[in-house]
Amino acid sequence: MELYENKLACALTTLINTLDQNVIVLGVEISNIEQLYDRIPKFWNKWVFENRVDIQLAPPVYNDMSEVRRAAWLWPA
Repeated sequence: MELYENKLACALTTLINTLDQNVIVLGVEISNIEQLYDRIPKFWNKWVFENRVDIQLAPPVYNDMSEVRRAAWLWPA
């Protein structure tokens, strides 16, 4: 699991280094693994360009499929 967390943190730092966001929301099944929200930010410092990371890693507000529903709303009627 630690290898997976390390690889996920590396992938998410691509977003951190290129976009200016306040929160990263994990989606679908991965959002149900609660230990990721504490452990992933600890790995970020290896790859992030800044000295300090103020980005929050968060679960979806409603459920693990809420982003799929939100994307469907973007489709024209």
